Amino acid sequence: MTKKPSKTKDFLSASTENPLKIAEKEKLLKPKSTEKKMTMRTRQSTRSAEITKPMSPKELKPKPKPKKKEDSKMPKKPPTAFFYFLEDFRKEYQKQNPDVKSMRDVGKACGEKWKIMSYEEKVQYYDIATEKRAAFDDAMTEYKKRKENDEDQGSGDNYEKLMYFKG
Repeated sequence: MTKKPSKTKDFLSASTENPLKIAEKEKLLKPKSTEKKMTMRTRQSTRSAEITKPMSPKELKPKPKPKKKEDSKMPKKPPTAFFYFLEDFRKEYQKQNPDVKSMRDVGKACGEKWKIMSYEEKVQYYDIATEKRAAFDDAMTEYKKRKENDEDQGSGDNYEKLMYFKG
């Protein structure tokens, strides 16, 4: 059996390659500067010092994220089909079981019933949910247009006011 010649050559092997190419490859393998090594060493030493230093309870707590300002004019997302079913089921369940007051028990019974229901029974709730979702999408597009117009007009109004006061 004869050996097949390997397709890959040893990286720095003595081959018929041009000596300049070999020198370039060796340059790539060597670190570029000692300054980089020094900065890496100092970083590592400071990191190890930070690790050994005991942390106070304030440092252990994650910093709270800044809250986004909620726009009161923005339309709210509609409930899903399950929540429309939950409204109807809750009324029926409370009529049948007036002694059960906890929402936990009602929710459990509702979830079990929803799992058992066939698609044909769920269709009416899905239809309601899709209608509400379409209305929400329309309201959202109007809201975005209004918001863009307000921003455009707001910046223009400020400019006009500035020009009025200047001259």
